[in-house]
Amino acid sequence: MFQSLGSRVLASLFVLLATGPALADPPHAHVPGRPKQVVIISFDSARDIAQWQRSRDLARRTGAHFTYFLSCVFLLTRENRDSYKPPHKAAGSSNIGFAQSKEEVAARLGQIHLAAAEGHDIASHACGHFDGKDWSKADWLSELASARRVLADAYELNGIAPEPKDWRDFAARAVVGFRAPYLSTSKALYEALPEAGFLYDASGVSKGPAEPERRGGLIRFSLPLVPEGPKDRPVIAMDYNFFARHSGAVETPSKAKAFSERAYHAFRHAFDAQYEGKRIPLEIGFHFTLMNGGAYWDALERFAGEVCVRPDVACISYRDYVERERATTPADGQSGEPVPGGKNS
Repeated sequence: MFQSLGSRVLASLFVLLATGPALADPPHAHVPGRPKQVVIISFDSARDIAQWQRSRDLARRTGAHFTYFLSCVFLLTRENRDSYKPPHKAAGSSNIGFAQSKEEVAARLGQIHLAAAEGHDIASHACGHFDGKDWSKADWLSELASARRVLADAYELNGIAPEPKDWRDFAARAVVGFRAPYLSTSKALYEALPEAGFLYDASGVSKGPAEPERRGGLIRFSLPLVPEGPKDRPVIAMDYNFFARHSGAVETPSKAKAFSERAYHAFRHAFDAQYEGKRIPLEIGFHFTLMNGGAYWDALERFAGEVCVRPDVACISYRDYVERERATTPADGQSGEPVPGGKNS
């Protein structure tokens, strides 16, 4: 689907302010008895330090909670990368590189700790960003265990002190969500995830916004196809897919403003359709990468600044959604029935 992504997530992501004044929406009061519109915004790989800070600033301005799908190779340097052994690869292999220095790892760990303290969701994007569609259950259990171990041991592995007192408890308990690299899934992955202690997976793709499903011990989420462009052709609601659609995944910053407008209107139209309709949760995926001159981050910041501040909208993380659902729904019923979006208010 977007196999060239691994080499691109090394670029830094920087959220730019939208050019010109944003059009303010009129106030919207929450209508009693109607669920809030849920919007779930997530970031894959979560590498660049500046983008950690910028995304957290966006959250503070809008009241949003985000999900960060962390690739654990960014907690390792080339000096200690051999501590990670991916399935069917040499020790120290990665499709997306490693951290450049101990100081970079320390800064990233600080951002992770701050984001978690602010209520954001730290989830797993595995380690080396490999396509595991042909991996066995045992392969996936090994990869998932590596991701947990590297996160827990990151301070020790890199000789960074002091380690926060709550770090290992956080690493053991906080990571309950997963998104597969390349959104590449398999039966073996879905068998491994609940055994490895995960509560949700966000690797799916749906024809449009879809209610999450409980299946096989997991809550499964799907990034939707949304209408985009002059012909309203569907595209996955993820920045890289817009990048591939607009410029063939070739950087074309001269058209950033036009691409940003197209992305913003795609997000906004998808939101408006649910807001005025069934209020099915809208999921949007991003990376810590500037593509086409930051066009898609311009669009995201504009979109979130308009909708997340509404009293009848809940911009929440995947974990927030799962915790609300688990608090209001019996633990039985793993037959694949939808998890009611109306419970997220």
